[in-house]
Amino acid sequence: MSRNVAIMGATGAVGTEFLELLAERNFQMDSLKLLASERSVGKKLKFAGEEIAVELLTDDAFEGVDLVLSSAGGGLSKQFAPAVRKAGAVMVDNTSAFRMDPDTPLVIPEVNPEAIKQHNGIIANPNCSTIIMNVPVFPLHKVNPIKRLVISTYQAASGAGAAAMEELKVGARAILDGQPFEPKVLPHPAAFNVFAHNSAIGDNGYNEEEMKMVNETRKIFSCESIMVAATCVRVPVMRAHAESINIEFTNPITEDEVRDILASAPGVKIVDDREGSYFPMPKDASGQDDILVGRIRQDISQPGGNGIELFVCGDQIRKGAALNAIQIAELL
Repeated sequence: MSRNVAIMGATGAVGTEFLELLAERNFQMDSLKLLASERSVGKKLKFAGEEIAVELLTDDAFEGVDLVLSSAGGGLSKQFAPAVRKAGAVMVDNTSAFRMDPDTPLVIPEVNPEAIKQHNGIIANPNCSTIIMNVPVFPLHKVNPIKRLVISTYQAASGAGAAAMEELKVGARAILDGQPFEPKVLPHPAAFNVFAHNSAIGDNGYNEEEMKMVNETRKIFSCESIMVAATCVRVPVMRAHAESINIEFTNPITEDEVRDILASAPGVKIVDDREGSYFPMPKDASGQDDILVGRIRQDISQPGGNGIELFVCGDQIRKGAALNAIQIAELL
């Protein structure tokens, strides 16, 4: 079987992460094509010691391609999906375009790898916050079904792309130098500031990012009864999202039982040093494949022993985006 790979959105933050991970994991390919908009055509990106020129993203660009790793925006994913299917390729899509499509599997390899068998030419990568939460939450759910999740996220600039990361740096310098600064990528200054995730707010008062965590979790777990409430916030961190997770289980569970389950859970690393007050942090999660989990403790507001609190941190660009997609491709 041939393995001709194309990356849509190759020059973006996730696209360049795709390149690093394909080389790092020695992903077996016969060819690699880098696709982007007209302004990036001809730009050369390094891959495994070589330089590859970026080509124009067109319908014809998928001829002979077997696998498409897509992170160019939901509109472009929808636009080019017919061409990908026509070429006989499979698209692993990192946008929100197809996540809630009932005919498109939504996959976290550590959670529901069997779902890829149902693909119709497209497999959707979940939202970064959903992935970071559910890699450690699902192994607990398998042992003791979860009734309710309440999450607060602390999302890094990386979630808004490379331009937002650069804006955080420029804004921080300006503020420290006492200079005026007006953000262009994010709606508010990111440096030395915290603000609600700026996705559109629905009639129920929840924004799109929060509802992604609700709806995607139910789809991935194949559990419509699980109750999820999220508050998503942007913080002045360059890379790696953190989340505070409160869990209500069906049956009583102890923090020691939770630690035992997570100790052998794929994609999870426990960082829970109470004596040293050392717990998951973005600086430690950045560049790591695993989701860091700590602050494991009984929820004292649930006297029946059915509640557990966690604090987790994961690299949004890596496991929250590019790595998850490449793991799906490896399963394919």
